[in-house]
Amino acid sequence: MNSIKTICNGIFVLCLPVLLLASSLAWGFNSRWLYNYSFEKYNVSQQTGFSQADLDKAARGLIDYFNSGDEYVHITLIRAGTQVELFTREEQIHFKDVKLLVLLDYKVLLAAFILVVSYALFLFFSKRGRNKRELFKYLVWGCSLSIALIFIIGIASFFDFDRLFLQFHELVFSNQYWSSQGYMLLLFPGGFWYDAAIFCLAFMAILAISIGTISILCLRLVLKKERKE
Repeated sequence: MNSIKTICNGIFVLCLPVLLLASSLAWGFNSRWLYNYSFEKYNVSQQTGFSQADLDKAARGLIDYFNSGDEYVHITLIRAGTQVELFTREEQIHFKDVKLLVLLDYKVLLAAFILVVSYALFLFFSKRGRNKRELFKYLVWGCSLSIALIFIIGIASFFDFDRLFLQFHELVFSNQYWSSQGYMLLLFPGGFWYDAAIFCLAFMAILAISIGTISILCLRLVLKKERKE
């Protein structure tokens, strides 16, 4: 019985970083602010000839596509008075592959959320008094593990992000359409992905620090109550 509980506790601690990482990735893919921040920072309007309003439309179109049942993305914008299809066929195929990763992230997020919340509720409402103490302790451990993961990814990205980014694409995608020469690379230059990684890690850190801080405060209250009893 104790071994089963130990395994459950370990799964709970490990699932928390997974939940926070999946949440930060989901936020990144759905953040219009992140897209528009990059468009302005890297002068995408000048590079492509599209207005900032058109670029915002492109961002909204991609976000809608990632959350739709459409197989391929179709976004039309006005350039020099002419309506153009934003992405080539090869780029549309690549975005289809990206969408599969986004959907996978959603599934991981949902599974991790269900596991973490279910076990947290079980510990919190358990009749055994020390379970609440263990809940907050495990939350602190999970958040600490999340911070360590953020630190490792952040250091690796800082020193050699381009190589990691290239290896990721070669490992995950079965074709070379991610390097297609069209508007895709103009909309999303290399700097965009580095910034996106930093912002997603920062978002994950905010979640981990917030949950960890609240858990530490709750743990202190529980210990104080136990000493009084």
